[in-house]
Amino acid sequence: MPKENLLGYTRPQLESMFAEMGEKPFRGRQLYKWIYQVRQNDFAAMTDLSRPLRDRLAERFVIEPLQLDHRARSEDGTEKFLFRLADNHPVETVLIPDTERERATVCISSQAGCALACRFCATGTMGLIRDLTVGEIVGQLLYLRHLYGNDCFSNVVFMGMGEPLNNYQNVVDSLQIMLDELGLGLGAKRITVSTSGVTPKIRKLADTGLKVRLALSLHAATQEKRVRIMPIAETFGLEKLIESVRYYANQTRDRVTFEYVLIDGFNDTMDDVLALSRLIEGIPCKINVLAYNPVPGLPFERPTDDKVDWFGRQLYPRAPAVTVRKSRGRDIDAACGQLAARKNGRGVVYES
Repeated sequence: MPKENLLGYTRPQLESMFAEMGEKPFRGRQLYKWIYQVRQNDFAAMTDLSRPLRDRLAERFVIEPLQLDHRARSEDGTEKFLFRLADNHPVETVLIPDTERERATVCISSQAGCALACRFCATGTMGLIRDLTVGEIVGQLLYLRHLYGNDCFSNVVFMGMGEPLNNYQNVVDSLQIMLDELGLGLGAKRITVSTSGVTPKIRKLADTGLKVRLALSLHAATQEKRVRIMPIAETFGLEKLIESVRYYANQTRDRVTFEYVLIDGFNDTMDDVLALSRLIEGIPCKINVLAYNPVPGLPFERPTDDKVDWFGRQLYPRAPAVTVRKSRGRDIDAACGQLAARKNGRGVVYES
């Protein structure tokens, strides 16, 4: 029988496991800290556990981190990590430094591939391979901390490969580990879950009490336009979706973020500005405007920087807060919408 990987077990799960083994539940908390705080994968090194207990654990379990397959660094400092999962499927993670504010954001994946098939997104061309396990989700963060230390990132965004709310329970369990002071010890306001609009799961996440931040990948302010680029809009219409986002903001008492990728000639007119400002009226929010990053083979074009800046200026003060985001890591296909688990020859490439 293959040994079970404990990476991804929550604190209650480890406590229950030890109780089933006839041990005190607090042993589960000890092991939990070894896995997530100390990042120790060898049971023999866990010196506050008795040797017989360590031997029992080693007979039945392993703690296996993610395996790096490929690594690339952009000229702007962004790094992309391609991991190979235990079944050889690929998944990508992006680390984005912000030297001016002395912080960094890590963009993590929740699925290998994605089933939503948004018309403008490279990940959507892969289709869904499978959901990531809890261990594979938090393993992305543990790898970076092992490589660069605990302070290597300040913010975590579920904006990599996949739709987080279609892997709901594993994402929620991974959030529990991230937020737990005995786990990764991150603050709720430092974590953002981004969704393309799985309406019922937005409400469900709001009711967990986790109070992580929510971002909606909106990209069009009318149902007619949204359906043209995001097939999920056929299942979850814009009216009900916006109601669920409003509910999330009310439940968490925090503002939400609307992500709006500007596509040349599609959603970049004054009519779009006005439709967007009407859509988000009364919702505590900010809008992130960013230019579309072209994907080979897809029929969309990137607007000029002047057009993006113009769109942002027209939105504010019609919207409570507007940020025009600059794309990072475009030269290594690490920017928004470009993740497709490809090794390419661009940028400075490092093999594992």
